[in-house]
Order: sequence, then structure tokens, then C-alpha cells
Amino acid sequence: MKAFFAVFIKEILTFLRNWGLVIFVLYTFTFEVYIAGNGFELKPRNVSVGYVDYSGGVISQKILNHLHKPEFKEPKRVNSQEELSKAIFNKEIIVGLVFDSDFEKNLYKTGKAQIDVLLDSTAAAQSLVTLSYLQSIVLNFSDIKFPVELKIHKFFNQNADTKKFISFSEFLSVLTLLGVVLSAVVFVREKEQGTWDIMLLMPVDSKLIILAKSLSQILINLVGAIICVGLVLFNIFDIPINGSFLAFIFLTFIYLFSISGIGLFIASVAKDMLQVAQLSVIIMMPLIFLSGTWTPIYSMHPVIQYLSYLSPLRYYIEGSLDIFFRGIQSVDLLPYFIALSILSIFLYIFGFRKIGKLF
Repeated sequence: MKAFFAVFIKEILTFLRNWGLVIFVLYTFTFEVYIAGNGFELKPRNVSVGYVDYSGGVISQKILNHLHKPEFKEPKRVNSQEELSKAIFNKEIIVGLVFDSDFEKNLYKTGKAQIDVLLDSTAAAQSLVTLSYLQSIVLNFSDIKFPVELKIHKFFNQNADTKKFISFSEFLSVLTLLGVVLSAVVFVREKEQGTWDIMLLMPVDSKLIILAKSLSQILINLVGAIICVGLVLFNIFDIPINGSFLAFIFLTFIYLFSISGIGLFIASVAKDMLQVAQLSVIIMMPLIFLSGTWTPIYSMHPVIQYLSYLSPLRYYIEGSLDIFFRGIQSVDLLPYFIALSILSIFLYIFGFRKIGKLF
């Protein structure tokens, strides 16, 4: 145990003495998550609008007056639909509105009128959200009576704040990437510095060395996760935690073992830091994609949905979301703990054996 703790503490001190690595890890767990949470918006922001008004009426101007900051820029008038289409093609505007000459007359006489909407759908998600905003604005000017009244109850994220979800997803991605990289770097650094042979001559069991080195990086990532959750997610983005924080820490600890196993495998085949970076991206991108971080699992192809069960990040994401937003009881988290534990044991043993063959 003395040898184990000696190697363990040595790796912690080596990390703390490497100011560049410390700053990088702190930056990634704080500013990177903050920038992602504040920098990406699914809501319309500063959408440029152009319009052609052949009606020359009052209603069209009232509709246009509802297009204001921060969602929309001040609408820009153009002379013809051809000019409007050209402006969209040249990326001068994103949304184009065309009011025909009978727009106001038809609205007063029949209660029905038509607005032609032209959208630059290069960014499809932003265009669809913008269109829904426009439809809501137009409906306010309609006298249509619906036979059904919709009463919407928003659960878990009552304000539909996308920043909460994006920042939380970025935190999970950052934790995954750093968990792999740091677990690999701690061994590959020995190869680059020429101390690998010296490490092999140490009068310590190779299994203790591997375990101590990998556990030190798991602890560093766990501390980084706590800092990110406490400083960024709780204080800046005001993400609630309706479940047990200890359950989340335990789930994170188990998840980091699976990620550490992948890092050990990369360390066994990588010769330098550049290869670590390349292999980390190649391996982790499919796992992140299969986890449902970017695309909901239910919208994937059925074959890919089955493959997603092999991604430990899937269980970690679902369990963490249940803890933070849904406030699920700890006993109901057992399926996530069991599935994640099985994958973690398998991946860690696999990586452990691969790096062990080098000793």
C-alpha cells in the first residue's frame, strides 16, 4: 500500500506542478462549459428580415412591428419578390415576408389572408424555430376560434431554457474527453520523457503502478467535475438538482472508470501526445454520438439505437438528467448503475490488460 500511495501521490503532484495542464483542465471545466452554454442558442437571435408589402395597409405594418430585438433585427423593406429572393441568396437576410396586394382586404372580408414566407434553411433548426415564432405572431391577429383549448405544462425545465441543457451536455462531453486524454497522457508522457524503462525497473508490482496512475487521473477528473457543477452549472446557469448529489458523484466515479479503461487502451498503442489526441477523437466521437448528446436516441436508425447500448455515456447522461432535472429516487437509478458498472468493469479490465502487456 505504501508503494501504491507513493505512485498515486507522485502523479497528483506531477499534475499540479504542470501549470499548463492544470490551466487547461480548469479552463475546460469552467470557461469551455460557460462559452458553450452562452454561445449556442436554439432560439432566434438577431435574425435579419426583409419584406415586400404590396398591400400598403396597416395590418402588415402591425405584424412587422412585432419583429423586434433580440429575436429579430429591424425588418428591411425591398421593392419586389425577386429582389427579396436575391437578398436571401446573397445571405443579406434570412427571412423574407411577402404581403400580396389583397392581403388586408381579404383579412377584413373573409378573415383569411396569405403571407408568403421565404426562409434560408441552411441552418434548418434555426429556420424552423424562427418559423414557429412567425406563426405565433400571425395567430395573434387572427380571429380563428379553436374548438380545443391547449393547456401546456412544462416539466423539469419550466422556462424551456436551452442554456441549461446545452451547458449540461457540454459538461458531459468535456468530462468524457478529459477522462480519456488524462488517463492516456499519464503513461504516454513516460514514453516521451524517456522514463518508461526506469518505471519498468521500479521494485513495484506493475499492476499497482497502473492502478495508482489511473486512479490519480480519475480523482483529478472527479474534482474537476465537482468544480464545474458547483461554479458553472449551479451558480451561472442555475441548473437545479432535484435528486441526490451523492448519487451523481457515485455515478460519475463509476463512469470515469469506463473512460479510464479507454484511456489505458489508447496509452498502450500511442507513442506520443499527438497520437493520443488523434485516437481520443476517433474513439470518443462515435461514443458521444451514440449517447444521445447531440441527437435523441429515439430519432436514430433502429440499428444505431441498439448500438447505443454499448456507449457508457448513454447511461451516464440519462442517469444524470434524472438526478438533476427529474429528481428520481436513488433506488430507481439502479438500472443505470448496473448497466454502467458492467460496461465500466469490462472497459477498465480491457484497457488494464492492454497496458499491462507493456510492463
